[in-house]
Amino acid sequence: MATTRGGGRRQAGKAGPVARLPEVRLPELRPFEGGEPEPEGDYDGLAFTDADFTGRSGEGAYFGDCGLYRCVLDEALLSRARMVDCVLEGVRGVGTDLAEASLRDVEVRDGRFGGVQLHGAVLERVLVKGGKIDYLNARKAVLKDVTFDGCVLSEADFGGARLERVVFRDCVLRGVDFTGTQMKDVDLRAVAELDIARGVERLSGAIVSPAQLLDLAPAFAAAIGIRVEAPPAE
Repeated sequence: MATTRGGGRRQAGKAGPVARLPEVRLPELRPFEGGEPEPEGDYDGLAFTDADFTGRSGEGAYFGDCGLYRCVLDEALLSRARMVDCVLEGVRGVGTDLAEASLRDVEVRDGRFGGVQLHGAVLERVLVKGGKIDYLNARKAVLKDVTFDGCVLSEADFGGARLERVVFRDCVLRGVDFTGTQMKDVDLRAVAELDIARGVERLSGAIVSPAQLLDLAPAFAAAIGIRVEAPPAE
């Protein structure tokens, strides 16, 4: 396990990769009055407010120009769902299934999730701001132009995922798993706490600060089989 602390905001220096942020401009939304999402449903220009979709199924549904506000998604089945130009604010969910879902131009603000399934999902131009996600399963997911800003990720699993232009800013990453992850322009310099449980050898393509590199050095050495010992006494 490799841990670095106290990265904080990026200091002045060479600019790193910039993830394109979502450009969400919601129209005037109509309140959703359909009871609950349905599999393969088509939802456009709707506001879902204080709705409880515990255990409901919206597999393969399409959400375009929608807002989800303070909704409960415990055990909700949203695999293969598509979300385009959407805002999720104050949403919480335990065991939410978004496997193989597609999120493009989506903002997730102050959400609280536990055990959310995003394996095989595709995220493009997504902002996750604030909130907390425990036990994220993003195995074999594709993240492109994704920004995590001021959130806590506890035991996130990015095993086999592809990350391109992904920025972690003022985040806490605890017990993160990068096993088999492919990275390109992944910026970790402004992480407040970086705790890598597995996969430190997969950081090729990431950018870390000099202080983080020093903290990670023992893990890097162990990963490539270098023994670090004091010289023998004369």
